[in-house]
Amino acid sequence: MGSPVAAEIIAASGYDAVMTDMEHGSGDFANAVQQFQAITAGGAVPLIRIPANDPVDLKRALDAGPAGVMVPAVSSAAEAAAAVNACRYPPQGIRGVAHSVARASGYGTDVEGYLQWLEAEFLLICQIETMEGVGDVDAIAAVEGVDMLLVGPMDLSASAGHFNDPDCAEMDAPMARVAEAAGNEGVLLGTMATAGRTAPDLFEAGYDFVLDTVDIAILREAARAKVVASWKYTRDKKRGG
Repeated sequence: MGSPVAAEIIAASGYDAVMTDMEHGSGDFANAVQQFQAITAGGAVPLIRIPANDPVDLKRALDAGPAGVMVPAVSSAAEAAAAVNACRYPPQGIRGVAHSVARASGYGTDVEGYLQWLEAEFLLICQIETMEGVGDVDAIAAVEGVDMLLVGPMDLSASAGHFNDPDCAEMDAPMARVAEAAGNEGVLLGTMATAGRTAPDLFEAGYDFVLDTVDIAILREAARAKVVASWKYTRDKKRGG
């Protein structure tokens, strides 16, 4: 929803990490900073999904100071390498140099600490959500600087010809291929929970990271439950007299 208040409430509810979504969400980079602040205040780790695999988006996202960035629709090793390149300062990459004023370095108060953290702890997540990406997943996982492969079940199932059916049996094989590639290269494995593949199921299956739900779904389902409960109460009252 692009709401810092919603982000803080969700973080305070006990989630380890909360991801700000700029691909499908309604926020912008200024709003993302507010969400990161709220998420941190709520006790969780702030992450962000950028709109596209674009060096400007990556630069702005990293300067804002999340713990990790998810790049959508990475479909080749070349695209993964481009994302890594955009996250690194010259001469290793092409990221614009503004660490002396960026929020990520405490607005220049801890530049050296930020540079050390960036090298050791920053998380780059490549989202695998096309069959083309599954076909090149071994090479994507092997790109130095890629820290996690994350299956996007909705887009991947659509790419496989099963629109709006992420829990179909035909998804088992491509998801297994991504898991195999991640295991072979020693990178983390993530995905998004669905109705048929819940977070407990996925952790039991060996996933390291699971995006459990979205703020809109939490609000929608809570509102629906309240409406149903109220309707049932008023109906029963009318029947009773």
